[in-house]
Amino acid sequence: MKLIFLGTGPAWGLPELNCNCKICLELRRKEEKRTRPAFLLKGEGNILIDCGPDIASQLTTHSVEGIDAVLITHEHGDHYMGLDELYSYKRSTTRGAFQPIPVYLTKKSWEVVGIRFRYLIDMGVIEIHEVEPKKSFNLKGFECTPFKTNHGSFAAGSIGYIIKTSDRHGKETRLVYTSDFWDLPESPQDLFHPDYLIIQSFWLNEPEKNTPQHMSFQRAMKFLKDWQPVKETFLVHIGDGDVIPGDPANAMLKKNKPADPLRPPAGGDPYHPALNQEQWQKVVDQIKFDFDLPYKIRVAHDDLAVEI
Repeated sequence: MKLIFLGTGPAWGLPELNCNCKICLELRRKEEKRTRPAFLLKGEGNILIDCGPDIASQLTTHSVEGIDAVLITHEHGDHYMGLDELYSYKRSTTRGAFQPIPVYLTKKSWEVVGIRFRYLIDMGVIEIHEVEPKKSFNLKGFECTPFKTNHGSFAAGSIGYIIKTSDRHGKETRLVYTSDFWDLPESPQDLFHPDYLIIQSFWLNEPEKNTPQHMSFQRAMKFLKDWQPVKETFLVHIGDGDVIPGDPANAMLKKNKPADPLRPPAGGDPYHPALNQEQWQKVVDQIKFDFDLPYKIRVAHDDLAVEI
């Protein structure tokens, strides 16, 4: 099975339009970018996890010739506003040969998503399957189990996914994707000791006011210690909201003052928030070493492909 990180950025992508904060300036200088979050699981079929505004270019980059199913995590635009682009797969198919693409999401999410995209059902592009937390379903060799996440009142349908698959010898691999979240109402047993974990890391430091109810790496450390992923953890949905010392842009609305900046357990200055991919990995590696975290943690980037 191959996991492809199509997009690893926040809702507005990075570098962000009209932003001259130190993070966006550095990303432009290095010609780095992070597009809206989406992932592709390639096994017996192509399973797309989330479908944001960048999906056409993301799928084109990886020459994805067909989608067998789509899993939507919640009803925020950066996770579903690209559904209309899937119409291209029907338009380029021989007349009468196309089968609607199954789209899986919660009832609460469909109440929002359906306002914009219900017509895609009438056009034969998608078919909707409403899912419920803790109720598993099978897709092209994958067993998918949604679990409820807390991501604020404007994402009442928010879920993550536990995805299992087995090789020809019967050996199981378990992948957990949290999507956007701040906390969980409960932790199903299958969240513990997954082979692979994909977890949001919107900031390095937990902010004083977490009004968008996203996950910081500082807070994610608790979940890592609780869940104890076995093989590898990937950080995604990385934003530009950390306060950077000396940056005049810290006065911007999107910048979030840290509540208690993460610093080495032995004391000393707080860790410096990262400006680019390399710096993100370096600070995560340093935190792992200082806190003796026995987990392989990789800061994912767009177009990263991993055999799992």
